[in-house]
Amino acid sequence: MKKRYQSRIELLQGTLDLLILQSLIWGPQHGYAISRNIRSQSGQILHVDTGSLYPALHRLEKQKWIASDWKISENNQRAKYYRLTSAGRKQLATERSRWDQICAAVAGVLAASKRRTAS
Repeated sequence: MKKRYQSRIELLQGTLDLLILQSLIWGPQHGYAISRNIRSQSGQILHVDTGSLYPALHRLEKQKWIASDWKISENNQRAKYYRLTSAGRKQLATERSRWDQICAAVAGVLAASKRRTAS
């Protein structure tokens, strides 16, 4: 059990919102499909538990970044489908820019540590 948690990657706060918004750029999806999409697009590295996914979906819907409708899924069951709103598209652009800044900042710290170790 301990080994399972050692290989687990914790997401930075707010990263899940970015991943959900990005997943919805390709069109409406139900929660399980969003989770499956994040997992497959990350090379099976990122697994979003339902206990994290659905509160995030509700939060994004409350912020009007996504909207939802009940539809019949591909396996003939009623499911809530989420879609990106125009405000959500703007937020996605903001979140992607912020993510790029975080990546650059972390890369800078790692590069500085590498240079310091080499000298």
